[in-house]
Amino acid sequence: MRPSILRRLLRRVAAAAVLALVAATLSTAATVRPAAAAGGLQQVTGFGSNPGNLQMYAYVPSALSANAPLVVALHGCTQTANDYYTSSGWPKYADLWGFAVVFPQTTAANNPLSCFGWFDPAEDGRGRGEAASIVQMVEYAKQRYGSDGRRVYVTGLSAGGGMTADLLAAYPDVFAGGSVASGLPAQCATSQAGASGCQTGPQKLTPAQWGDKVRGAYPGYAGPWPRVAIWQGTADYTVYPANATALRDQWTDVWGLGQTPSATDSLPGGTTRSVYDDTSGNPAVVTYSVAGMGHGLAVSPGSGTESCGATGAYFLNAVCSTYHTGVFWGLDQGVPGGGEQLPAPSGLRVTAVTADSVSLAWDTVAGAGAYAVRRDGVKVATTASPSYTDPGLTAGTAYRYTVAAVDGTGTPGTASAQVTATTAGGAPARCFTATNYAQVAAGRARTAGGYVYANGSDENMGLYNVFVTHTLRESPPGYFVIADTGCTA
Repeated sequence: MRPSILRRLLRRVAAAAVLALVAATLSTAATVRPAAAAGGLQQVTGFGSNPGNLQMYAYVPSALSANAPLVVALHGCTQTANDYYTSSGWPKYADLWGFAVVFPQTTAANNPLSCFGWFDPAEDGRGRGEAASIVQMVEYAKQRYGSDGRRVYVTGLSAGGGMTADLLAAYPDVFAGGSVASGLPAQCATSQAGASGCQTGPQKLTPAQWGDKVRGAYPGYAGPWPRVAIWQGTADYTVYPANATALRDQWTDVWGLGQTPSATDSLPGGTTRSVYDDTSGNPAVVTYSVAGMGHGLAVSPGSGTESCGATGAYFLNAVCSTYHTGVFWGLDQGVPGGGEQLPAPSGLRVTAVTADSVSLAWDTVAGAGAYAVRRDGVKVATTASPSYTDPGLTAGTAYRYTVAAVDGTGTPGTASAQVTATTAGGAPARCFTATNYAQVAAGRARTAGGYVYANGSDENMGLYNVFVTHTLRESPPGYFVIADTGCTA
């Protein structure tokens, strides 16, 4: 046996000890099943030299148009491509919105627990191992399915989430966006010994230090950077919530943004969404904190447009993360029929606000049969006129709107530039200065792994003790951010 092969085998075997924490939590799925080509899921061979020894599976809608988006979906430890195909909800939106999905699969031959090697420099770097195999799958899909190379996205759960972050860092020229579910920051661990430490509490690095790990993965690259969604359960004790904070810090820094959200709102399932806009006012990084959810991918079974997936081991009933991720990426604004898109409406403007409504108007678009209005990325209305009043809103809250023209076949065109409107009234912001211990006792923060995290924003406040003091700003009610440098009520 060649020495290089022997070293690789030894590295794989040793990984089992490092990932013992994950193994304990995954006991209900300890038997790894081979992925079957269930339904429309098909195995693809001959996609490249495959240096990472992965398997490729794909789901391709029957009427896929040319230049459609492509999604790469990475399973978690002990899972298979078929598990993710069956339970994540991605096939539903592939059919609804018209795009192909690639499901890479690793096996026990690579890792005893079938985890992607997010902690292994031989597997997660540019041009190396599993990461290179996944990019070969993307290139195959572009050639075979006609996927649009400008609209390639990657998502993953747990170890698949860690590999997702590494892929976004190593290949920002390949992936336009990513979604990390219960995962790890890019390059959190660069050895097997460091992997378990990342899971329970990543290093306490500054946003700039986290950002440097991304910039160092592809030296010299200056952008554009992928848009990143981060999903995390507050009761996840396999990959602790501190990882979501580190991911937020990492990617906002890469984008040159601060760590205070541009807007926050609530989604079903006790989910708090925090949006960090780029300099053009478009969402660049979005965090989704799911109250009380453990380790897994958030799904919400049902037949509605915003419902998806099937519950099971590490597919947890809360909210359809796949739907909201797809909307964040703009997958719902594609053209499944392959026709020409109507142009974006110009002149979108706020004409009036009250405590519970926002009125909008925009310029007409030739050929439009209607207009689709979106609030914070979710469609709230279809109207025949170039104006709309959005009712039933919360006082003193910021909302972001876009409008798209819809043609006679019901196909939406390009979305307009975004405008932000803030409803009148509402409770003013409040400021609280206290020790970390007192902030937790007052219900403004929580503890995890010996550290304190602000409720709502999940910002890391440091150790849980009476020696560290912070000022927290509350706005909206129940949402706290660190405001040590100045807190305006």
